[in-house]
Parts: sequence; C-alpha cells; structure tokens
Amino acid sequence: MKMKMTPLERKWVWYDVGNSAFTLLVSTLLPIFFNTIAESGGASDSEYVVYWSYATSIATVVVAVLGPIFGSLSDLRGMRRKIFSVAVLVGALGCVALGFMQHWMWFLVLFVFAKSAYQLSLVVYDSMLCDVTTRERMDEVSSRGYAWGYIGSCIPFVLTIAVYVMYYMFELISLQVCMIIVFLIVAVWWVACTLPLWRGYEQRQFVEPAGHPVRVGLRSLGHTFREIARDKRIWLFLLAFFFFIDGVYTIIDLATTYGTSLGLDTVSLVIALLVTQVVAFPAAILLGMLSRRVKPQYLIIACIVAYFFITVYAIFLDQEYEFWILAVCVGLFQGTIQAMSRSYFAKIIPGEKASEYFGIYDIFGKGASFMGTFLVGTVTALCAPYFDSLAEQGIHTAFTAQSIGVAALAVMFVIGLVLFILAIRCKVPGAGEGGSGSPAAEVQVPAQENAEEVPAQEGVSPAAEEAEKTE
Repeated sequence: MKMKMTPLERKWVWYDVGNSAFTLLVSTLLPIFFNTIAESGGASDSEYVVYWSYATSIATVVVAVLGPIFGSLSDLRGMRRKIFSVAVLVGALGCVALGFMQHWMWFLVLFVFAKSAYQLSLVVYDSMLCDVTTRERMDEVSSRGYAWGYIGSCIPFVLTIAVYVMYYMFELISLQVCMIIVFLIVAVWWVACTLPLWRGYEQRQFVEPAGHPVRVGLRSLGHTFREIARDKRIWLFLLAFFFFIDGVYTIIDLATTYGTSLGLDTVSLVIALLVTQVVAFPAAILLGMLSRRVKPQYLIIACIVAYFFITVYAIFLDQEYEFWILAVCVGLFQGTIQAMSRSYFAKIIPGEKASEYFGIYDIFGKGASFMGTFLVGTVTALCAPYFDSLAEQGIHTAFTAQSIGVAALAVMFVIGLVLFILAIRCKVPGAGEGGSGSPAAEVQVPAQENAEEVPAQEGVSPAAEEAEKTE
C-alpha cells in the first residue's frame, strides 16, 4: 500500500525539490560560466582549474568547521528555523549576486559564500526529519525527498539550459544577461520551494539553553563528540559513510569528464544527466516503499554492492551506448543510498540533538569528497605512462588509464561495506540486543542536561498524530 504523506512531510520534501536546483547548477553551468569569465580575464587553463579547485575546497572546509557548530546552535529551543532561514537566504542571495559578477575572483568569493550557505542549510534540513515525521516513516519520507528533488529540479534545469542555448548557440543574449537570468531562476525556485517548510515547520525536539547560546552550543558539541566516541555503532557508521558516499559523489563529479573521454558532446552529457535524474525518481520511491518489508540497512548494503559492480563495469566502457547504461544504473541506486543513509542515521541519534549530529554527519559526507577524486586522479596518473607506452608500440587494450582510475573506487565501496556491516552488528548502547537497525526509539540515549525530548509513547508528537490520520 502506498504511503500517504502528511502535510508537514510534504512541506519538508519540497525543500529537497528547491535546493536540488542549486546542486544541478553547480555541477553543470556554473563551472562553464566561471571558465568563460576566467578566460576573458586573462587566466590560463591551469589557473582556472587551480582556483576553481581551491574555491571548492574552501567551501568544503568552511562547512566542515561550521557545520557542527551551527548544528549545535540550531538544536537550542527556537533556533532551528532561524538558522535554517539565514542559511537559505544567504545562499539564495549569493546565487543571485553571482549573475552580476564580471571578475572571476569575485565570482569565486560569492560562490564560496553561496555553496557554504547551501551546505549549512542541508545540515539543519536533514535534522528536521526528526521533527516532521515518526521514526517508522523516516526511511520512506527521506526517499521521497530525494526522489522529488531529482525530478523536480529538472524543471529549473531545463529552463536554465534553454537560456544558455539562447546565448551559446543562437547569440540572442549576452553572457551577462544569460548569467543573470540563470542564477535568478535557480534562486527564485530555491526560495519558492522553501516557503511551505518555513510556514509549517515547528521545532519539536530541542535542548533548553542554560546560559549564553554560543557557550552552551560549543559545550554541547564537545559532549556530542565524546558520545560518538563511546558509541561504536554511530562511529563505525560514520566511517563507513565516509568511504561509500565519497565513492558515490566521485562518480557524480567525474561523470562529465568520463563521458567526454568517450566522445559524448555537451548535449549528450546534459541528456545523460537528465536520464539519471528521471530514473532516480521512481527508483528512490520504490526502494523507499521496499523499506517497509526490508530493513534499511540491507537496502544500504545492496546499494553499496551495486555501486561496486558499477565501478567494475566502468572499466570496460569504450562505447557511447555503454555510458547510457551506466547513467541508468547510477540513477537506480543514487537516490536510495543517500536517502537510506540519512534516515538510518536519524534513527540512531538522539532527536533533540539532531542538528548537531547531522553537522558531524556532513563532515564525513561532504568533507570526504576530496578523497575519491584524489584516488582516481592518482591511479590514472600512475597508469598513464604504461598505457601511453603501449599506444606508442601500437598495442591496444580494452582498458585505459582513466578506466583503471575509476575502477579504483571499488576499493572504497569494499571498505565502506565492511565497516557498515560491523556498524550494524554493534549492540545498541544500554540495550540487551544488537543494533542491527533497531529503531532509535529503543536506544537508551544518555540524558542531556536541560534537554527536552518528545516522549515515544505517552504524549505522542504532533507529527505522529498527523501520520496516523493519513494511514
């Protein structure tokens, strides 16, 4: 039976639809705009790559440092919506301002601000899952978020591509006008899809501040790190997440480069990206529904194994049609592994400190994004001389240096799989049985000083009551 979402759950899902437009922009048109501006400003190709890499790394470091701190502050009573609102507005305004930048250095500065604000909004947004639904519905609601985010973001993406075509192919508008319209479309879409959650969200679980909010937040953050160190299940899950999700992000980041090496033009790459988004929509929903019958940890394991075989398959790619098969396969599991990881983590952490924990979760997720690309680049560089020498001798093989580099990602999925299996076998702290996916409601979380949590049975939360009405 199909699950009917509550109004509050739908409002939460809408933000996934909104922020995904910015994600698509960053991975497609934004680097193209920067390249054009940098070239017109006299920057060489090597300088463009270096500065773009620096900006992306700075944004990652900013989120890694500020994520847990902002998360800790947003766990205080009444702070979650405020911090979320500031992050969204700063990100959206930064997005609009990018369209007016003509100097590549200022473009990068604004990009760092917008990207950092976007990532910080996700830290708070992910933690809201604990407030908007019940633990039993988290897997499916999280899957719906990713599913609708994938398909919904295609609307502004198609609009921005149409505007870019007007500039690039038909020369109907200038680059500056194109950028202003593109960034404005994304920012308006982002904010418009956020409005339902702004109006409907209410923080149910929180920590009561006992002193200055910043001091309380930092003190609580230190306590949370100690809690995680004592809880092997959470600690091992975060380590596993570090490896397997970085493999996922690396495949996403390198898809364009890999497709280009196979001879795909820009139009084909854009269509392939849309195919991945469209396939991810029903796949995330169907596998989310499957979580009612199959424990989410088993679905995560299935996705990790699937990604392992996807990377192995990538070794043998040498035809354009094989890249399309790869795009479909990635779409089948991309949303599910992200959604199930988010909801599984939400179940094993204390709800009143969700933002703080998700700030740390984001460090292990987004903060790990450097490792996969570094691994692929290093292996490719080491293998390149060997394959070049073979080519000089007239020897052709089924493999290339780049395909071997991509295949190296399989190691990350193996490590992630082993660590995740160890994590789900760990016992729940304070419980008699192992925590192989047992609901977080059963976890005996150490009591927090001045914390107020929604009771599990008596005094059922409004989210639970709302969910019962829709069943």
